[in-house]
Amino acid sequence: MSVDTALIDTPPRTGGTFDALYRIAAVARHNTIIRLRDPGQAISYIVMPMVLMLVLKPLYVRAVDGGATQVSTGLMVMFSVFAISLAGNAILSERTWRTWDRLRVSKAASAELLLGKILPIFVIMVVQQSVLLIYGVLVIGLPVPGAPHYVLLAIVIWAFALLSLGALLAAIVRSHGELSVICDVGALTISSLGGALVPLSIMPEWAQTTAYVSPGYWALTLMQAAVRGDLAGMLPSAGVLLVLGLLAGAFAARRLARGWGRGGLI
Repeated sequence: MSVDTALIDTPPRTGGTFDALYRIAAVARHNTIIRLRDPGQAISYIVMPMVLMLVLKPLYVRAVDGGATQVSTGLMVMFSVFAISLAGNAILSERTWRTWDRLRVSKAASAELLLGKILPIFVIMVVQQSVLLIYGVLVIGLPVPGAPHYVLLAIVIWAFALLSLGALLAAIVRSHGELSVICDVGALTISSLGGALVPLSIMPEWAQTTAYVSPGYWALTLMQAAVRGDLAGMLPSAGVLLVLGLLAGAFAARRLARGWGRGGLI
């Protein structure tokens, strides 16, 4: 059963929570099947940082204090940014397949469609970050977090911000090639300026000054504070990322609801 058929079979759009959850689940189930049939990209974003962590560990350990933490959390943040393309492609594919307009005229609200599209990607990103964290502890020498629930909270907040940015990109780009370029260049820029590859303390002065505009900086700060169990240190970064995610998500939902991102625009 296709996703739009499932939505047609749902009760009329109402304010009821059950009806909204039913529609979100229908879209999420459809996109989960798509992701399970083509898991290669998600797997690569887990395997590649594992290899790089292992190769770069000696360099980081010798070069900076807390090198194991830097290489583990830095590459976690870097490759999570690359995963923006997963969320973007999930929405953009509907535009290129000319099926987004069919979803828009279904009984699901635009926010419900957006949630259904990104929920499977959200689960993938949480699993990705969790696996890399465990790998960092067992293989790289990352200190065992004293408060694992802080780390889980940091992962959830960062994944929310990234998925919102991915949805925003999918609503404004015009092709998969354009999305790929923006995601790849943006991932390297965000992670590099944020200190994911090189500690901020040894970066050029201009880079240290501009680091604060990079979501990667706040993500890395959040993740390292969570590993230390420092709740107070997490709060500023968490606040910045939550605001960023809410603004990007609201913009994406509004744009898609108005049809500015329709398949016909490609």
